[in-house]
Amino acid sequence: MSKPVILQVGPYPEWDQKPLESAFEVKRLFEATDKAAFLGEHGPDVRAIATRGELGADRAMIAACPQLEVISVYGVGFDAVDLDACRARGIRVTNTPDVLTQDVADLGVAMMLCQSRGMIGAEGWVRDGSWVSKGLYPLKRRVFGRKAGILGLGRIGYEVGKRLAGFDMDIAYTDIAAKDYAPDWTYLADPLELAHHSDFLFVTLAASAETRHIVNHDMIEAVGPDGMIINISRASNIDEDALIAALQDGTLGSAALDVFEGEPALDPRFLEQDNVLLQPHHASGTIETRKAMGQLMRDNLSAHFAGQDLLTPVL
Repeated sequence: MSKPVILQVGPYPEWDQKPLESAFEVKRLFEATDKAAFLGEHGPDVRAIATRGELGADRAMIAACPQLEVISVYGVGFDAVDLDACRARGIRVTNTPDVLTQDVADLGVAMMLCQSRGMIGAEGWVRDGSWVSKGLYPLKRRVFGRKAGILGLGRIGYEVGKRLAGFDMDIAYTDIAAKDYAPDWTYLADPLELAHHSDFLFVTLAASAETRHIVNHDMIEAVGPDGMIINISRASNIDEDALIAALQDGTLGSAALDVFEGEPALDPRFLEQDNVLLQPHHASGTIETRKAMGQLMRDNLSAHFAGQDLLTPVL
């Protein structure tokens, strides 16, 4: 029996690549010089797309695959997949939630600590001899006991809050409704009110057309010159122009970002600012989590072609 043909949009680690190619006939779109021609040649045979969260599958790619049945996303975010096109054709979509939640929360809290205590600059202070020639490193700001806001109390936001509770922080959150699993935290329905509350504003909500630039000029200004915004969700949730302007003129104290519009070619103005911590979209980037993500991505594909229920469907 022939193997189902899979269109692979981006590269995976070797530990995922080998079992994927063992189970399916894989067409590597990311290696093609002329992607349109590649889709024209192989698209008619494709029954599934294996992609990554930031790469997704747009309408043109989906249209080029008339036999497409399922899209399996390696990642929790699926906003880069054209869901309307999938709904119109009954194409199923899966992602890899839960397995990356803890690592993403870890990095978000680590970014807060690193930026608030100036750890990157402090290491440079030691390495370049400033400790010897200039003395003590300039004072930074504490974390414990201050106010934290979590914009989106889903899986990742909740895990962030659990970690922040260990620092005796005053925790508030905004979501579509109060969550009964967070009785000790303050629910604020208005995102702007949450921003006013927050010394540290964590952006952890899922991205959609409705949340695009939800962190806008007014929210950034509300966090204020002593505050910090930490984004471990999607870049589209923040108005980058407004964020950069606020970092430049001191309206916002600092930011810690793991995601960017147009990444990896981020806006060069970010590189000019010393009050922003920049990370290369690696919140889930541990060996353990990436192996679990790859396994769940493949398990969803295998379940589909075996006629079984999808493990983690989003559509």
